[in-house]
Amino acid sequence: MTELLEHTGQRVYPTDQELLHRVLTPYRAKRCEYLTSIEITLSGDPLDGGRLVGACTFEIPESCYIDDTGHFNSVEFNICFNQMAYYLMAKAVKESMIEPFSRWTLEEFWHRQLGDVFITDFKSAFRASMRGRFFHGEIEVADIAEWDGNDLRDPLVILRTKCRYWDEHGGDSHGEVAAAITNPPAI
Repeated sequence: MTELLEHTGQRVYPTDQELLHRVLTPYRAKRCEYLTSIEITLSGDPLDGGRLVGACTFEIPESCYIDDTGHFNSVEFNICFNQMAYYLMAKAVKESMIEPFSRWTLEEFWHRQLGDVFITDFKSAFRASMRGRFFHGEIEVADIAEWDGNDLRDPLVILRTKCRYWDEHGGDSHGEVAAAITNPPAI
């Protein structure tokens, strides 16, 4: 369901539970489905001064890789980022929000979700310790670049994002992450 806010020029997309369930399928076997909700807001074209932002909630009842450390750490930061980014891309495909995702089908996205999306640059900062059980996050598309393939290189999409996490106890972390999507669907 999409709610169009006419007076602000924004489109708000509440959590699509069916889509979220499908996006998190690869995490299910490891019991690390941390993203519980994500509301996407699109205002204008992100490539022309607009914004594409996802406001999220997370729950990590138990770490999927280590005994409880008592705090949110860089591994969980990365997993949460992946889940936000995958959902954001899938929703952009489903709702034809922005190029190049508006030209893809969901089937094309599902085929590429794990094998063709690579983090190429990852920066994170932890300003105040977070407990990591229940917290909020945000992802924003900073830039998207797309290159057609030629004799020298394969086609490629680069997605640059900003993200942050916080909790009710003053916890705070943020980062910038770039991802390369190889083998994008042909135009």
